[in-house]
Amino acid sequence: MPLFGHMFFSEALKRPVYDQNGDIVGRVCDAVVVKGDPLPKIATVLVRQGGRVFGMAWSDFAIFNRRILSVQRYAQALDQYDRGDDLLLVRDILDKQIVDVNGEKVVRVNDIRLEGHNGDAVLSAVDVGIRGLLRRLGIERRSEQISTFLKLPLPWSLIAWNYIQPLTTELKAITLTVPRQMVAALHPADIAELINQVSRDEGAALFTDLDTKTAAETLSEVEPQRQVELITGLDAERAADIIEEMPPDEASDVLGDLPAEKAKEILEHVEQDEAREIQQLLAYNENTAGGLMTTAFVAYPPETAVQEAIARFRTDAASVEHAYHIYVVAPDQRLVGTISLRELLLADPEATLAAIAQAKPRTAPPETDQKAIATLMAKYNLIALPIVDAARHLLGVVTIDDVIAHLPPVSRRRKRKGA
Repeated sequence: MPLFGHMFFSEALKRPVYDQNGDIVGRVCDAVVVKGDPLPKIATVLVRQGGRVFGMAWSDFAIFNRRILSVQRYAQALDQYDRGDDLLLVRDILDKQIVDVNGEKVVRVNDIRLEGHNGDAVLSAVDVGIRGLLRRLGIERRSEQISTFLKLPLPWSLIAWNYIQPLTTELKAITLTVPRQMVAALHPADIAELINQVSRDEGAALFTDLDTKTAAETLSEVEPQRQVELITGLDAERAADIIEEMPPDEASDVLGDLPAEKAKEILEHVEQDEAREIQQLLAYNENTAGGLMTTAFVAYPPETAVQEAIARFRTDAASVEHAYHIYVVAPDQRLVGTISLRELLLADPEATLAAIAQAKPRTAPPETDQKAIATLMAKYNLIALPIVDAARHLLGVVTIDDVIAHLPPVSRRRKRKGA
């Protein structure tokens, strides 16, 4: 067993390797990594001698530690290495970005910890902290002495290999113990943050592996430019499946930023009813109430009994992202009134919705600009605002999350409240 215990690969990098005669055969420049059980392992160590690179199988090593690297071969019997399709530790892993699914963030690999296991050198962890950088500069020990003197501990930042998810395509050659579903189990906002931090190709690779529902929720959280990149990179059918999972207003926002031909291609694969709703929203300016509103809301006729409305709501609300109110509408879709869920639950079960509805709720026309909508909702502490046309037909609803970025500063709201 050439490796006892553990060491970091940077401690071997650029170090001389000796043959049986004590001659230097070259200096370590990289290593070929292959799938192992339970962890990836080093198959071949690459050494540079002059302008050429030679490969030595791990089984050729007699000693591999911090002090000495030696092989059971002679310098003149080395095999030149010229394969470009192998997974290399330095070229493909070191300094690359990975997803730390425990910390829910993207980190950079500063060093690799190796451990001896059944005669192999396995990749047991990555160092993503300052120690890894200091070690590669050769000043970790000195820095540790200084930090001890100053009583400022130098932290370790090691992540076990089976708790990371590589992003770069080169690393797909390794099958990790932890599946990509661990990434999908994160909150969509966290996945979106990861995607926003990495390159276009890396973000696309991460997004492609998500299930449809998670992909839809994640897409809603991603920056607009990234939304376009992610959707454009998918085939129309897959993109349509994701769009169908999104609330109509968010779906229209995404499609509205796409080239017209791509948006049309995707809409052709979307269910007819949903496509119609999205197209209606696309007709409005994105900076108006019409562009902000969603057409997914819960509405019942005035004569509906409270107990019936409650029973129906349990089913109907499942497809509505923010079901804050029940809207009472006439057969011609004219808004009669609104009822909060609290009012509904406290009402007489035999009463009709018309009897308990707020008859004159605050509303706004679809052409109202988003700043005015934000100001109106802040002024009256509204969490949802019905959007109606001139004849008071209910067109959609703007919810507080749609306009939160346009709310007045906190100081202004406090001043108005205390006035």
